[in-house]
Amino acid sequence: MPHINAAAALQICVLLSALPAQYFISQWYGTDSVQRIQITERLIIASWSSFTKSFLSLDAWADRLKLWLSTTRTCLNVGLLILHFRNWYYGEKKTKIGDNEAETHSYFAESSHVRSPKPEYIQFSVGQVIVHKTFGYSGVIVGWDVKAKAPEEWLRHKYPPAKQDLKDTPHYRILINKANGFGKSTAYIPEEEITIIMGLEVVHHPDMKAYFSGYDGSKYIMQPWLKKIYPHD
Repeated sequence: MPHINAAAALQICVLLSALPAQYFISQWYGTDSVQRIQITERLIIASWSSFTKSFLSLDAWADRLKLWLSTTRTCLNVGLLILHFRNWYYGEKKTKIGDNEAETHSYFAESSHVRSPKPEYIQFSVGQVIVHKTFGYSGVIVGWDVKAKAPEEWLRHKYPPAKQDLKDTPHYRILINKANGFGKSTAYIPEEEITIIMGLEVVHHPDMKAYFSGYDGSKYIMQPWLKKIYPHD
């Protein structure tokens, strides 16, 4: 069986397409043979010119490559944007750039540093429902620090000289129950201001699902990313 290369195959395709082309040309332009031949030639030349410009031109392939790269770059950017949003939403937004930067600006019990081992003097755990002893609002613990970690200006305002000792006591980050109508959505309070409530499941807050997956009857169940930070709670 004779071998047919690409050039021969292209010629056969052109010849085979000439027959139906002549039929349609005769239907639209009459039966004059000279006219049909001229139109056929122009049609073949135009088709070949279009084909070469689209598939045999380096500029055309360069344009296609640029379009592909642009589309790929756009998809990559969208993917990175989704990834960054997911990390932010699920509390993994703090990434270590160096070993000495783990705690930089990690205030209000938002640090991703793993709390292990858990000191014995930390009385409460993430997921427990609390009531503020003074202000009476309820909420749920979403993090803790062994002592207050906040900007100096905040600490000076929060703890005047008479209350300086409180800075060195455990502090807890709280999602405040919206049903209380307290006006604030979160709080960072010392341990002495907390009373634990058992068996109260309903805490209304828009971020609850980001931190917890359910309730086990005594406290809220931490999401996996949060459990990694507080493995002993």
